[in-house]
Formats: sequence, C-alpha cells, structure tokens
Amino acid sequence: MSLAKLAGKFVKKAKWYDFSLLKLDVFFCTLFLITAWPGFRNFVLGFAWYWYLIIAIIFAIPLLKKMF
Repeated sequence: MSLAKLAGKFVKKAKWYDFSLLKLDVFFCTLFLITAWPGFRNFVLGFAWYWYLIIAIIFAIPLLKKMF
C-alpha cells in the first residue's frame, strides 16, 4: 500500500480534531528535540528570525487563498 492511499484512508476516518492534535504533536515533538538534542537546537537557532517568517507566509498562502 502506498503512502498516498494510507493517508487517504486516514483522512476519511479522521475526526475534525485529529488534524489539530497532529499539529500540536509536531509542535511539541519539535520542542522536545530542541531541548534534548543540542545539535538540533544549534541548527534551528542558527537561522535568522526572518527565514521562519518567510516560510510561514509561504505555507499560509494556500490557506489564505481558500479562505478569501
């Protein structure tokens, strides 16, 4: 079974709150990696703040197009 078919089955069975829980899980796993793994922390904090802003805007564009 391909990853796309597996993801499609998950989307059909998922409740409205499952995606929010997935986002929170990724957020807290990232915080865990930042605190537990110094190499990852140095990598993440090595970028300037504006790169994170640019990436956030790029990822938000498709959502904003759907909303407005």
